Order: sequence, then C-alpha cells, then structure tokens
Amino acid sequence: MQTILVVDDEPDILEFIEYILTKNKYNVISLKDTQKMEQILSEENVSLILMDRNLPKCEGSLYIEKLRNKGYNVPVIYVSAKDNNKDILKGFDRGGDDYITKPFNPDELVARVKAVIKRYKKDSNILKCKDIVFDKINSKVFIANKEIKLSKLDKKLLYEFMKNSGILLDRGILLQNVWEDSFEKQLKTVNVAIKRLKEKIDPNGEKEYIKAIRGEGYIFC
Repeated sequence: MQTILVVDDEPDILEFIEYILTKNKYNVISLKDTQKMEQILSEENVSLILMDRNLPKCEGSLYIEKLRNKGYNVPVIYVSAKDNNKDILKGFDRGGDDYITKPFNPDELVARVKAVIKRYKKDSNILKCKDIVFDKINSKVFIANKEIKLSKLDKKLLYEFMKNSGILLDRGILLQNVWEDSFEKQLKTVNVAIKRLKEKIDPNGEKEYIKAIRGEGYIFC
C-alpha cells in the first residue's frame, strides 16, 4: 500500500483528503505543519506529498524547495488556495510536480495523485527508503549520507527491493528478476545473497531493512 503525506493546517480539509485517499486504498499520514516532515520522510516510504502553501510560520513551496536542496526527491502536488498563474508557476519552480487549486474535485485529486505516482515510478533515478538513498544514474548507494560499497549483484538485489518497498517478494520472483537465469540457479542462492546484503547495509542488525516472512518471502523497509 502506497503512503501519501498530507500537510494542511485546516482540519476539515485534512480530514476530507484523508477520507478520499483512504477510500482509494492509500495509506495516509496527516500533518498540520512541517515540524515532523523530515523525520517522517526518513522513517517512512512516502510515495507522494500533498502540500498546502499557506501554513503557519511557513510557506509550503519554500519548504519544499529546501527539501529539494537537501536531496529529498519525493514527488509533490500542491493543494492550495493560491490560484493565480504567477503563484502556480512559482510552485512549480520550487519543486512541485503538479498543482491543484482549492476548492477541488475529489475525483480530480485522485486522478492527479495516481498520475504523478505512476510518472515518478517510471522516471525516477533516485530511490529512497528510510535513510537509504539509491542513485541509479551513478550506481551509488548512501546510508545516512555515507556511501556504502556494494557489489554489482548487491546493488541489483537492493534496487529490486527498493522499487518494490513494502511488497512481499518471494524467492522465485527475486531469482527471476535479479539473476535473470533462474532455471540455472537454486532458491538458496537468494538466501545467501540477502544475508550478505543485510550484513553490508545493516552490520549491527539494528535497522531491519529486510524482513523475512517465513515460508513466503521478504519485505523491504
């Protein structure tokens, strides 16, 4: 289930958006301000941010611009009462992927949410889960802002997990998608590779990025 972070200081709108998205089978995290945003983005696998611009002590698009400068690449849709062309263009210039003006049509909101998430999944070159960042273009992995050295196989396996974060993957699927020659490999190959990857990305066993579901497979983050 995909997680959407909604930030709006109006309780009625926050509740309304949460109802719409939950009805469409999204997991929703609601905030009335930006104070805990970075913490949530570091701890949760957020697929999309719905961001108001008129927030207490903060202009939403300026905050998103700061997040972009820090390397956060979660897609953003502004949901704002600022509806003149100049404000809308400013929102896009400051890191927005789409813009919805209040009041809005619920069906349009859901359609835009689906479109942005789909587009981002297709085009994204940077994956992020908790404190792991996978830079696909440069083939680099960072954990807590420090580069981690991984083998080519490690990276392929980690990338498969990250792009399917929160989804149960059985060993057969991993064997097929990562090794590509699954008929010549054994299922125990997956177990060995995952054990080695876990030792590299979580040497102290404290973060539990990869969880084994007995008899079924693995879930990442």
